[in-house]
Amino acid sequence: MSIIDWLVLTITLLSIVLYGVWKSRGTKNIEGYLLADRQLPWYQVGLSVMATQASAITFLSAPGQAYGDGLRFIQFYFGLPLAMVVLCITFIPIFNRLNVYTAYEYLEQRFDVKTRTLTAFLFLLQRGISTGVTIYAPSIILSTILNTDINYTTLFMGSVVILYTVYGGTKAVSYTQMLQMAIIFAGLFLAAYMVVHLLPKDVGLFDALHIAGKMDKLNAVDTKFDWNNKYNLWSGIIGGFFLQLSYFGTDQSQVGRYLTGKSITQSRLGLIMNGLVKIPMQFLILSIGTLVFAFYQYHAPPLFFNKVEVSKVENSIYKNRYHQIEQAYNTVQEQKRLQVNDLVTALHADDKSAINVAGIALKKTNKISNDIRSQAIEVLHKNNPNADTNDTNYVFLSFVMAYLPVGLVGLLIAIIFLAAMGSTASGLNSLASASIVDVYKRFINTNGSEQQYLSASRWVTVIWGVFCIIVALYAGKLGNLIEAVNVLGSLFYGTILGIFLVAFYLKNVSGTAVFVAAIVTELFVVFVWMQNWMAFLWLNVLGCLLLMIIAWSIQCWLNRKLRKTF
Repeated sequence: MSIIDWLVLTITLLSIVLYGVWKSRGTKNIEGYLLADRQLPWYQVGLSVMATQASAITFLSAPGQAYGDGLRFIQFYFGLPLAMVVLCITFIPIFNRLNVYTAYEYLEQRFDVKTRTLTAFLFLLQRGISTGVTIYAPSIILSTILNTDINYTTLFMGSVVILYTVYGGTKAVSYTQMLQMAIIFAGLFLAAYMVVHLLPKDVGLFDALHIAGKMDKLNAVDTKFDWNNKYNLWSGIIGGFFLQLSYFGTDQSQVGRYLTGKSITQSRLGLIMNGLVKIPMQFLILSIGTLVFAFYQYHAPPLFFNKVEVSKVENSIYKNRYHQIEQAYNTVQEQKRLQVNDLVTALHADDKSAINVAGIALKKTNKISNDIRSQAIEVLHKNNPNADTNDTNYVFLSFVMAYLPVGLVGLLIAIIFLAAMGSTASGLNSLASASIVDVYKRFINTNGSEQQYLSASRWVTVIWGVFCIIVALYAGKLGNLIEAVNVLGSLFYGTILGIFLVAFYLKNVSGTAVFVAAIVTELFVVFVWMQNWMAFLWLNVLGCLLLMIIAWSIQCWLNRKLRKTF
């Protein structure tokens, strides 16, 4: 990056962090540290909810996901608006009426302490791992910029976020997230504009979309029902609904965001705002990926986007073989460029026959290109069996670094860092909340002072931060990060949601029945996932419904046994 980009990056980050620290000064008790004294307005709640979900993974991996797989991922969010409605009607009033710090406090009142503790444990496990993955994403950027080992940048990024979160708590997180989202939206529109602007002069936005469409990158909705299809209309609406309902309704990283609202109305408005804005925002991010794909039909993309892995093979005995493959790849890319020109010419002439011929030829050449890339990946594996050969996380970053003008590069890198800081800080804050309220305050120090709890919250944040850094050091093995995080959540969210739905609607079911059902369900969900019997979104439906059925069945058996006893 240029000196100007470094200045833009540094000034943007420092301004946001200092603003958050300044606004969070004077935090003196656990309610202020964990819930910002429950005094935030609806728009701040809404932006904080969005920023927590929109991590650096969103801005790094989503364009790469669209680059390789088109717009199908947008279906993942189709269940979100309906989930927001259910949350506003059911979850928010209950949590506010009980004046809880965490969602899991309610479970002890409804069931018993063991059910509360198990649910909190499941949350802590999945959120701790997920937060570690979010730390890894910005580390990719620093590693690419500085051309250094990603382990060093992971340690640096993790340490920065820990210090930032430990000092300010939820207030620092919420206030900075409001500014972060404003900058993020501005940067996204700028990025979309620049991709189109950098296309050849006779190629416009609609031409770029046609190119992407002819190569199956605009396949936003798939109506065919298939258990094993990760992204279709049905898995998005049904599986996505259960996932989003559990994420926003039972995951403390989100519950803690809307519990900061001044009132039930303010919390509801914040969630409704998220439901209305999230899908268009995600569609824009994915669309940028498809536009980058169209751009690379005119400019030969790298054979492999992860420069760190490429540099390793170029300094190995496989160097010549890799360069031979690269030369063949560039030849095919030139052929694709000529075919794309034919397609655009046919589009401008509205010659449907020529459009079809050019589209078919382009698909065939693209397949050849992908086959050549597969050969390169085999070479990377031969050189290093542990090589990270899924480079979708590097696609957008590579484009930004290579083609965007001075200043804008620094701003977009800052946006990704800001998203990382916001989501990671929220994750650490929620881990501290559950650890202190559901474990430390409940079992270890039941009658401590506010100062003791505040001090313990900060220390627990540090401990979880170290755990997340350790996870981040191994996150490169997970492939596309945005997909990996959602798969991880789907292993736990169905079970946790089922526990809460039993608590809300099956009033006769006891804690013992739910506790046993939760253990059985979680083991079965993990088994189904390991056997690859269904796409990950359906695991949320399976876990939720299975737990409710098992818990109800166990309770019926217990009731019959009790009647026989008397």
